[in-house]
Amino acid sequence: MHVLPMVAAEALAKLVRAQEHDPHRVLGTHREGEGWVVRVFRPAASAIRIVLASGAVPMTRVDDAGLFEWRSASAPDGPARLRITERGVTTERIDPYAFPPDRSAGLRAALADFGAGSTSHAHDLLGAHPETRAGVAGTRFRVWAPNAERVSVVGDFNGWDGRVHPLATLGASGVWELFVPGIVPGTRYKFELRHRGSGAVFLKSDPYARSAEMRPATASVVAAPETFHWHDDAWMRDRAATPWLERPMSIYEVHAGSWMRHPDGSFHRWTDLTKHLIPYVKRLGFTHIELLPLTEHPLDESWGYQSTGYFAPTSRFGTPDDLRAFVDACHRDGIGVLLDWVPGHFPRDDWALARFDGTALYEHADPRLGEHPDWGTYTFNFARNEVRSFLLSSARHWLESFHFDGLRVDAVASMLYLDYSRKPGEWLPNRHGGRENLEAVAFLRDLNTMVHAECPGAVTIAEESTSWPMVSRPVYLGGLGFSMKWNMGWMHDTLRYLALDPVHRRFHHDALTFGQTYAYSENFVLPLSHDEVVHGKGSLIGKMHGDRWQRFANLRLALTLQMTTPGRKLLFMGGEFGQVREWSERRELDWSLTGDPAHAGMQRLVADLNALYRDCPALHALDFSADGFRWIDCHDADQSVISFERRDAAGNGVIVVLNFTPVPRHGYRIGVPRAGRYIERFNSDSSHYGGGNVGNGGAIVSEDQSWMSRPASIAVVLPPLAGIILAAV
Repeated sequence: MHVLPMVAAEALAKLVRAQEHDPHRVLGTHREGEGWVVRVFRPAASAIRIVLASGAVPMTRVDDAGLFEWRSASAPDGPARLRITERGVTTERIDPYAFPPDRSAGLRAALADFGAGSTSHAHDLLGAHPETRAGVAGTRFRVWAPNAERVSVVGDFNGWDGRVHPLATLGASGVWELFVPGIVPGTRYKFELRHRGSGAVFLKSDPYARSAEMRPATASVVAAPETFHWHDDAWMRDRAATPWLERPMSIYEVHAGSWMRHPDGSFHRWTDLTKHLIPYVKRLGFTHIELLPLTEHPLDESWGYQSTGYFAPTSRFGTPDDLRAFVDACHRDGIGVLLDWVPGHFPRDDWALARFDGTALYEHADPRLGEHPDWGTYTFNFARNEVRSFLLSSARHWLESFHFDGLRVDAVASMLYLDYSRKPGEWLPNRHGGRENLEAVAFLRDLNTMVHAECPGAVTIAEESTSWPMVSRPVYLGGLGFSMKWNMGWMHDTLRYLALDPVHRRFHHDALTFGQTYAYSENFVLPLSHDEVVHGKGSLIGKMHGDRWQRFANLRLALTLQMTTPGRKLLFMGGEFGQVREWSERRELDWSLTGDPAHAGMQRLVADLNALYRDCPALHALDFSADGFRWIDCHDADQSVISFERRDAAGNGVIVVLNFTPVPRHGYRIGVPRAGRYIERFNSDSSHYGGGNVGNGGAIVSEDQSWMSRPASIAVVLPPLAGIILAAV
């Protein structure tokens, strides 16, 4: 309880005008003169009674705007209990202004860290958190809005009236707070803000909300405290103990809303995906699932890349605990889960982050810095400390609260360059006159340092499409600190090459070989991603040259090339069975195709390649080291054939030979590292996969004929548009 002198008339007037920044100095229980006053402001109330031990006593309306008082020589016993009649309905509530804002030293320290951009726990500081104060259960609301004159929390509990529950400022931090008794998990709410300069009033969802309404509704939802019981302790211990560099990683990229749907077209929930997606991924042998962004977003067509809720999993597929249960089930089945995360930009929706307190708060005010020309979005202001705290905390929230095994960070290139997709005159140079976004660089280094230090075994993967150096090198060496980086060059070179008529491929042989000149400059992921099967680009199999037979053979060859080339692997859903139509977020994959032998054969090929990659150390142990790869012959452009060895740390290996023409080649000689018998461990032309079954009968014996600087050689049969993998026995 406050002990204050008589409240100034101006303070009361500001409260009535809904402009008061410190409502506790007016409302609640106060000592005034020789007695006590309880003051309540409820504009829609026809009557309010204060409930005392002796009974309910009417409060006096002292202002037609809805200000009520009760005066007594003694204070009420505990927080005032109010019986409020509004629109003919009477409810009993505990006065929220009986609970002053937190002014503790601990909170001041947390606010200082938030303001310094050095915390990754801002989601514990801000947002809506159920808690108990003085034995009273309710929800504590906090929001950062430094340029607001007044902030209120609104919802069904107060008729969405911003005059009823104004928050109090917490000093110069720009943060506002109010504890509202009786607000339980599941309650819808927003913040109403009044700009201090213009007086404009607007509604905003909570940037730190952990749950949100299903679109098109836009309210935030009070989330229950986390009580989910995890069963993945063994997975998490093993993840922390085994360096990710030593693990195979074959990623199945999934858009949860269109992988599979119910017959009526409705989304599969996490419970459905647990039943169907996890067994499918396990059967095909992928080590990880990567989910396109799950942060709450209003537009299905954005696939989650235009987020309005950086701490709230989208409500499309279930509750936050449903998502936790899905990840938990993946881990118990030995499958890792990665999340696509978008810290570079956010949409302009007027109810979300954009111009949050009436000013450019999360974004730059200058459009040359604050607007993204490609996507019509705002870009984060990485120079602002509180924005860095916001994003660092979002990353930590997904990794810790949901046990994700890593983050794929979207559009890193757009963050790194001030002139990204901008013409001269449309961007501003940095303080040194350069084009590098120095603040974004610092943020990304902080992000990766935090993840690797605080989330043992978790990885970060950059979608970075330029030649920025040392993206996946440690921060202490001057790098950005990512675990891995998408190899966009490999993807584009490979797909362009396979689109060529085989007659012309010999003139573009360098598309197959050039990648090895830079393959170990970064820790690369080789993606065949969602970006390549949308916006008129057609499907993955549709990119392959030729008739139906050639397209299937080319796609089988492409996946064999991917799985045997150094680097981790990623394949977007549908590519594993040769989806023919271009992907659309509006419908599920064309699962009926899997009844066709050619498409079913493609699935079997992917499963066998994944098993071989996972179980054969030579194909993954040295993915990021030149010691794991050695050319046998990279010069046979005339026949469009390449051959190479993959090795593990002990020097054991396999031989890969790939024929990119539809011509079978008999007696094709390659050098081998030692004499002996070689078995054909894999042949993409096997009839098991829908091929023509051209091959080597299971085994080949070497000849004492040196070849290609090797002591022995073998003469193999190369099937058309196919790859074979050989191993010495």
